[in-house]
Amino acid sequence: MGLLLLLTSALLSSYFHPGSVVKAQRVVILKDISLSMEPSHVVSRNTNVTLRCRANVVSVEKALSREYTIYKDGNAIYNKTSSTSEDLLYHLSEVRVSDNGKYSCRISAEGQQATSSAKKLEVTGLSKPVLHVNERVVAEGKEITATCTAHGERGSIFFYFYENATEIEERQVNSNQIEVKLRLSSVGTHRIHCAYAVFVRPDSFKSEESNAVSVTVEELHIAPVLEIFPHSKIYEGDELFVSCSVKGPPPTDKMHLYLSRGNQLLDRGNTTVSHRGIALAKDIGDFECRLEIGSVVKNDQGTISVTELFSVPTLTVSPAEVFQREDITLTCKSESSASERLGQEGLTYALEPPRSQLVPKGIGIFSGKSPSNDFNYTCVARAKNIVKHSEVLTVRPKVPVTTPKISVVGRAVLGRRFTILCQSDIGSLPINYTLLKGYDQLNTEAVTQPFQQALFTVSVDRPDEISKFTCRAKNSHREALLSTRLNATVIEPLSHPILTVIPGLSEISEEDNLHLICGVRGTPPVTFKWYRVGTELPLSTTTSDKNNTHYQVHGLSKEHSGVYYCEARNHANNVVRSEHVTIEVRMALWKKLMIGGFCLLVLFLLVVVSVLCFRSKRGKREAAAELSVEVGQSCSQCVEQATV
Repeated sequence: MGLLLLLTSALLSSYFHPGSVVKAQRVVILKDISLSMEPSHVVSRNTNVTLRCRANVVSVEKALSREYTIYKDGNAIYNKTSSTSEDLLYHLSEVRVSDNGKYSCRISAEGQQATSSAKKLEVTGLSKPVLHVNERVVAEGKEITATCTAHGERGSIFFYFYENATEIEERQVNSNQIEVKLRLSSVGTHRIHCAYAVFVRPDSFKSEESNAVSVTVEELHIAPVLEIFPHSKIYEGDELFVSCSVKGPPPTDKMHLYLSRGNQLLDRGNTTVSHRGIALAKDIGDFECRLEIGSVVKNDQGTISVTELFSVPTLTVSPAEVFQREDITLTCKSESSASERLGQEGLTYALEPPRSQLVPKGIGIFSGKSPSNDFNYTCVARAKNIVKHSEVLTVRPKVPVTTPKISVVGRAVLGRRFTILCQSDIGSLPINYTLLKGYDQLNTEAVTQPFQQALFTVSVDRPDEISKFTCRAKNSHREALLSTRLNATVIEPLSHPILTVIPGLSEISEEDNLHLICGVRGTPPVTFKWYRVGTELPLSTTTSDKNNTHYQVHGLSKEHSGVYYCEARNHANNVVRSEHVTIEVRMALWKKLMIGGFCLLVLFLLVVVSVLCFRSKRGKREAAAELSVEVGQSCSQCVEQATV
């Protein structure tokens, strides 16, 4: 209904306004586009297939131009522009497997496009391939021409050629026929056939096998000949001759000869090649004479066995453990020799390098002093121009131990366990260190690694015991060495701390100098500290190389009265503390004398005053007498205080 109203409106506008210029927009609707395959989407080979593209186009114009495009697997294969409403027909004549694929149709009109859904065409059946060869009988090494045809097929085709059941050739072409050159593998009759496969992405379709053709390959009557002289009983040092030649009529093609042993090419040429040399034990193996004529390869092989004149020498040393500058003997010997060809006198031995200081002492025997450092020796055996070397023998002379040194690790404290180190400056490992006390063996430590140390833990109860320790060092050398006696200081822990006061406790007065002497028993140096009870920090700290020292206080006063003590510590790390001492600072002597004199003066003045009063007032005699008594008592008290 909406479409009808739109068309009606356009027509009325054109009718009622004939004089106006109006450019009407064309309205096109594409719908119901589809693609069909006739007679079917699955057909056999040689069938004619029609692709029908149908669409419903709605437009004002009856003769609307429209463009059709046919696609196969996404690629455009046909394009046509039409002004009719008839269906577009696209014909595939005598379809083949190569026509397989997914087809679709697209229609375009007035800027509008519509595409049908894809539909797959499946074609079945392939023609049987036909094989032709140009020759049925060929000489060895010659090629034949084979032609394989897939009648009526098209597209991308892979052709395969087979010799008996083995594939020997594969080619890809865009035609239904291929011609190849084939060289058959060996002499005899061979059955040849072919097949092909049509590639249609992403699938491939393989044909049946073609007809089989028999081809006979005739052998060339020519062969290589290998000869080895001498034929048998070849010894090292014998002259060896090997030849490679050709037997038979010369071929028309150029030929090449190769003589080799294993992977080593000895000689090459066209007619005859040879090799001459001295037989060696390493020559044991296969010789090959190889003939190449074009692609034809023929060979002849021979094996030789070379008997050793003498075996590779071995070099040994005795004794097994060698020490610097001691006697050693090197022995060089071949374990086996061909006595029928070689007398014992014909085999000689020598040492390399020649500068070695060992001298011959017999056949293959060399003696002398061992070197100071590692040294490499090689034995050389010679006979009839044959030279053989032994493996390198490395002599590593060991070093005897030096006199060990004995020492204390850290400090030796009386009554406590401490560590003794025993060590030699030089010596080959392993080294056994033994600690002795007097003549008694205490313990043994084995040092097997560099930087490893022989450590022993002991203790002593008296300082003089330390000198009884010694140690012994020994490696595989025949001698053991003894150290000197252990010389070390034994630290005695501190004990019996005493705090002495000078002057005596009853004689300490103001303005005196006080000496606090702290003494202990033990090994110096000793660190002394003096304390006053009630104070956390020490009054003084000092270190002395003696067992006692003092702390002096100058100009005493009443404030110095209190309780004092001292502490001491040495390298044994034990702290001892003295008993507390109470110090009372008394009044100074001059103060006492001053108080006494003052009291006497007061007494004298009172007496004088009393006498004067007595004379002037006799009536007051009793009062004066009482006053005299009181003054006398006061003076007595003052005198007593001054005396104290």
